[in-house]
Amino acid sequence: MLKVLLATLCGWLCWTAVAFAALDINSATTQELTSLQGIGPVKAQAIVEYRQKNGPFHSTKDLVKVKGIGRKTLEKLGRDITVTQ
Repeated sequence: MLKVLLATLCGWLCWTAVAFAALDINSATTQELTSLQGIGPVKAQAIVEYRQKNGPFHSTKDLVKVKGIGRKTLEKLGRDITVTQ
């Protein structure tokens, strides 16, 4: 019984770590991007297309270069996004 409880607890902790991890805008798919607050399918597609045309983002602040994304959207995203290179 203790093994089951520990396995369940471990699984829950792993899930929460993934759930609260910031999304890398340089590798995220359109589907992953739509999980972000304020990003719908159109904006998500615009992010992917911008990335394909211009290369990876160097900073999360570069996201405002994408049509339809302004400073307010960037502020809402806050710590939910990250950039790795």
